[in-house]
Amino acid sequence: MKIIVCVKRVVDTETRVKIGPDGTSIDLGGVQFITAPYDEMAVEKAIQLRDAAGEGSVTVVTVGPAAATKELRTALAMGADAAVHAVVEDRLGPNATAAALAEVITGREYDLILCGKQATDEDDAAVGPLLAAALDLPCVAFVHGLDVEGRTALAEREIDGQAERLDVDLPAVFTAQKGLAEPRYPGLKGIMAAKKKPLETVEVDTSGGLTTIESLELPAARAAMVTIDPTPEGMQSLLTALRNDKKVL
Repeated sequence: MKIIVCVKRVVDTETRVKIGPDGTSIDLGGVQFITAPYDEMAVEKAIQLRDAAGEGSVTVVTVGPAAATKELRTALAMGADAAVHAVVEDRLGPNATAAALAEVITGREYDLILCGKQATDEDDAAVGPLLAAALDLPCVAFVHGLDVEGRTALAEREIDGQAERLDVDLPAVFTAQKGLAEPRYPGLKGIMAAKKKPLETVEVDTSGGLTTIESLELPAARAAMVTIDPTPEGMQSLLTALRNDKKVL
């Protein structure tokens, strides 16, 4: 089974983000980067599916700056077989990213494509479906269960509190939701092996972007928590606050 996994380099989710002087980017001074957590789940699931099949390969693809090689090496250390890096230093919107990924993937052999459901920087949740559209493939988003039997994928996701199970003919695109797989920590053996695995660098056309950033701003600070005693007087204060301050009653 040949699987392609699309990953993205993002700012560490524990970083306190600051807006850059230009007002349209974040200040990267002292910032740490990681692989988007949902993308890590996709990598782990791909490795599990390959191992369950007993043969095949996992190829990790990213569109991002030269420094994103680090995140690709991490995926290789986890157990992926090869990596492809489309080096793009500029920030791309979801349309341009999906188009670039499609350009990289077209012509390669694969049975299925996995992406994270969304990156944790912009939370568009759009690249996976856009990529499927660009490649003219079926897409199932937000899957928390995925198995393969022959040329059919058995996908499961939650819809309105209910489990939806789908049989999908391959090839197809799936986006990983929490619960699909728990990413492993690369061991020393995997880290050493990753240095010898192929990492291909390619060029892509990034002229098709439809998204521009005009400004960024941090969300408003949350108001301080108010504690209300579970007494009749406290309940009356709660009702008054909901009616007059929050306008929900």
